[in-house]
Amino acid sequence: MRDQILKAVSQKGYKPVKARALAGVLNLPKKKFSEFETVLEQLVDERKLKRGKFNRIEVRSAEKSRSSLRGILRRVSSGNGYVTLLDSKTTSRDNDVFVQRNDLGDAQSGDEVLVHLLSRTKSGGQRCGRVIEVVSRSTTRFVGSYFEEQGQGYVFIDGNDFEEAVWLGDVQTDQIEEDDMVLVEMVKFPKHTSVGEAVLVEVLGPRGATGVDTLTIIHEFGLPTDFSPASIEQASQQAADFDETDFQGRLDLTLDTIITIDPKEARDFDDAISLVQTDNGHWHLGVHIADVSHFVQPNTPLDEEALKRGTSVYLPTKVIPMLPEVLSNGLASLQQDRIRFVKSVFIEFNKEGIPVDTRFSNSVIKVKQRFHYKQVMDFLEAPEKQKGDLDDKVYQLLLDIQKLAKKLRGRRFSAGALELNMPETRLKFNKQGKVSGAYITENDESHQIIEEFMLAANIAVARELTSRGVHFLRRVHAAPATDKAKLFGEFVESLGLELSKHPSRFEFQKILDQTAGTPLERAVHYALLRSLKQAEYTPEVEGHYALAVEDYCHFTSPIRRYPDLTVHRIVDRLLIRGDQYQGESIEKILQIATHCNDTSRRAERAERDLTKLKLLEYMEQRIGEEFDGIITGVERFGIFCQLKQVPAEGITHISSLEKIDKFDFERETHCLTGKRTGIRLQLGSQVRIKVASVDLGRRVLNFTLEKVYKATPEKSKSPKRAVKKRPGSDAQESPSSKKRTSKNKRKRNPRK
Repeated sequence: MRDQILKAVSQKGYKPVKARALAGVLNLPKKKFSEFETVLEQLVDERKLKRGKFNRIEVRSAEKSRSSLRGILRRVSSGNGYVTLLDSKTTSRDNDVFVQRNDLGDAQSGDEVLVHLLSRTKSGGQRCGRVIEVVSRSTTRFVGSYFEEQGQGYVFIDGNDFEEAVWLGDVQTDQIEEDDMVLVEMVKFPKHTSVGEAVLVEVLGPRGATGVDTLTIIHEFGLPTDFSPASIEQASQQAADFDETDFQGRLDLTLDTIITIDPKEARDFDDAISLVQTDNGHWHLGVHIADVSHFVQPNTPLDEEALKRGTSVYLPTKVIPMLPEVLSNGLASLQQDRIRFVKSVFIEFNKEGIPVDTRFSNSVIKVKQRFHYKQVMDFLEAPEKQKGDLDDKVYQLLLDIQKLAKKLRGRRFSAGALELNMPETRLKFNKQGKVSGAYITENDESHQIIEEFMLAANIAVARELTSRGVHFLRRVHAAPATDKAKLFGEFVESLGLELSKHPSRFEFQKILDQTAGTPLERAVHYALLRSLKQAEYTPEVEGHYALAVEDYCHFTSPIRRYPDLTVHRIVDRLLIRGDQYQGESIEKILQIATHCNDTSRRAERAERDLTKLKLLEYMEQRIGEEFDGIITGVERFGIFCQLKQVPAEGITHISSLEKIDKFDFERETHCLTGKRTGIRLQLGSQVRIKVASVDLGRRVLNFTLEKVYKATPEKSKSPKRAVKKRPGSDAQESPSSKKRTSKNKRKRNPRK
């Protein structure tokens, strides 16, 4: 339908006509007119077409205003927005263009837009603009909760971007109930002057029902679930053709002592390790990575599917793999006692842990034993207890990997590497699939051992490819911008900590070490993370700031990351087979890099949001209960607290503090101080809070403050956040936010 419409209006001699006349030009039957209208609206939204004089359909001119700038829109709780310019040379938010809500048109968060600069500026000198075009939509599909009013269907879109419900019209299905979660396709995006319109795509089920939250996130982020038939067929054929007795000229390591160490619940195993120490004291580390490139050849259905997905997505209750499971959990997975093909990186270290030689090979292995992290940690804490339970060679290997990993880790931090302690939240589930609790993962020594060996392999590959002058997909991490470092310095100084005007990595690490294990840890480590630029894929030589290395790439997880697969192919042709090969063109690598950056960040957001959503569903059952917590953020409109018993964070609005005292906000120290009691609410303060309400649609947890145990001497700042109120919720709103219109005051549908 899209092609038909675009072809018709693009033909030479086409004269703009109204929608019904255009449908007649296309000879569409009446039953197709509804679909025609939907597609037409989408093309108008995408700025491929426009409605001209008398509502006639025209092709939009490709010529853009010279005074316009291109950027990504970010809407905030007030309804206003900021456009981060794509061609900006600085990451400072001060360079963003401010757009009032009345000047946003129908643009939404994440959309790529053209913004026209206005003559006026904000009080602080920030530029102001008006969105003149949406270049591309970040998405046209949304998830929300359904309700009816006066015989018409509406949906509240989850999240904070849509203030008003979106109109669905007369929904012709008996498979939908009030408050069901639904997937909709936006036909007309809402503006400040008009309500949005959408069509129902799928009914997901009642909010809170098992699995509905997972479906919500999958559809919200547009995560691919079903593999193409061609890729499934090819993967099945690979399984049928696999002959584990044909080593195909590979190095036979099947008798070597090789182990894997992974999470207990892991299903796919990318990496295995071996290690021996020779008489001269040198360590010979073998890092053996699943040879996915053997099964996934370029420009095949499997390759196309893997590139489209970019990465596997590890949701709390579901894995969406990059490759069909016959490969990701079967042929390519390094399972215990199974013949598997790998690419091996052999690194020789001297006694001090300095690499002196590196070799690469296509190999065949048979994993001697699979360990999960807790098993290894139990061994490291009391190895003598397991001496008789383990094979002697495996026992010695575990002792050896601990020794070498400590040397490598020590050298890495001596070189200026940073260690940010940003623990992940893990959920516990009961037999019904509901969350029964949550905990924070520990980055203990068992994790650090594998981390050091994988880093060593990634660095070794990147250095070797760099020395050969080949273009490849690097993993880079730029140094923090001067303005971001300055803001972080001001933040830690308000806590009584010292940082120079131009801090080195060593000074940053000193701050991290000083706050590790204290109530300030989360706030300080998170603040530094925010001040650093995001790591990304690129062929450009930019180095990795946090790791303190010039050359780095991802090589060790080709089952779940497409960039690793591209590096494997170069290693195979250039370093193992010895071909005269210079890699793909820089243009193609840049294209892959951009796509993989997008898919990896999408996966991270989806994983984080579903964990948060499930944790909120769990906390919804705890409304009225009291918990101990730590203040992690302070703003004029309230405080943010993280619970000690459950790793959940929520807001206590300033209005709910009035039962204790009236508080003044100190801008310089970002502290709330009681006028009568003198109580200071600041970062690290130990508090007792009560769960007041949970807004699943807004994904907000609301607390009330019951008691202050201890006021810490530190002073603090924290990133500004805001909370809105949703109909039927007790959530408080920040001074800059707006309430959604209640159901009986909702804007009328323009068609009625």
